[in-house]
Amino acid sequence: MATQPIIKHKQRVETINGIKTQVVCTEFSNFIFIVVTQYGKMGTLISVTPDSRNADIGTRTFTTKVLLGKDEALTHVYAKNLVTFVSQEAGNKAVLLGLALKDSTIEGLKAMKEAIKSCQVW
Repeated sequence: MATQPIIKHKQRVETINGIKTQVVCTEFSNFIFIVVTQYGKMGTLISVTPDSRNADIGTRTFTTKVLLGKDEALTHVYAKNLVTFVSQEAGNKAVLLGLALKDSTIEGLKAMKEAIKSCQVW
């Protein structure tokens, strides 16, 4: 009889714009942990949490907070673009994102998002 692992995780290695990119997705009971790295390091650690519903628009908004690393405006933009869909698909769980990128082009971010989708554990 096969037993299920306590913590579900998947990983993937892709070449994105000529750069080896590693993606690791892990599901915990109260959050999803995702690492996207092109340096082989965890990099900047960002918390992405869903806010309460906005009554005017009817869409969920997200708060990002840099826990470790450089707190730059683009870091927040990349984090929201890469993982808000994860939170929504996982029942509005918080996402903890480790991000270490050499390539931060729009095409690269789209490819990274697809790599995250292919590592779905939620």
